Amino acid sequence: MVRGKTQMRRIENATSRQVTFSKRRNGLLKKAFELSVLCDAEVALIIFSPRGKLYEFGSSSMKEIIERYQKHAKDVRANNPSAEQNMQQLKQETASMVKKIELLEASKRKLLGEGLVSCTVEELQQLERQLERSVNCIRARKMQVFQEQIEKLKEKEKVLEAENDKLLEKCGAEPPQTSKENTEIVPCTESSEVSDVETGLFIGPPERRNKLVLKN
Repeated sequence: MVRGKTQMRRIENATSRQVTFSKRRNGLLKKAFELSVLCDAEVALIIFSPRGKLYEFGSSSMKEIIERYQKHAKDVRANNPSAEQNMQQLKQETASMVKKIELLEASKRKLLGEGLVSCTVEELQQLERQLERSVNCIRARKMQVFQEQIEKLKEKEKVLEAENDKLLEKCGAEPPQTSKENTEIVPCTESSEVSDVETGLFIGPPERRNKLVLKN
């Protein structure tokens, strides 16, 4: 019969939990004894039951093994920075990064025209110069992109013209030649005769106007 896999979680039933503790405690003590004998290792094992009862095993004197462990741990702490020092250093680096991020966010808001109330005249002038430099860089880049696009279009035009000429040769037609038509420009001549047109303003009945014309 295949044994099912035990889930690694607390056993809720108190009786089952006590039975499992006793079995695994004895197995652990047995393994510690076997390790010390087979490999000639110094092994110390300390177990406290849920009720606080102590179970221990030592391949030699438990006190000597514990003293050896404490001495080794002390030497390690002396040679390597402690976890507390590492944590303190990490905290300082984190605080520095947070401060830098806040300064960058404030600078970004000022460039967008926000939060300018607390700025001095010198700071505003500096922001203005910075924005002018940015605009000049953007315009220069835009002109460069336009020029590159124009060059690409010219190259594409040359390729299309070459393909068009090849197609005309295959069809047996001659490439079209652009001819300039001579257009004659006719000068505008004014008539030497001046038409006698009366342009004067006359107010009155038509009969009186006719009499005046006959007199002249």
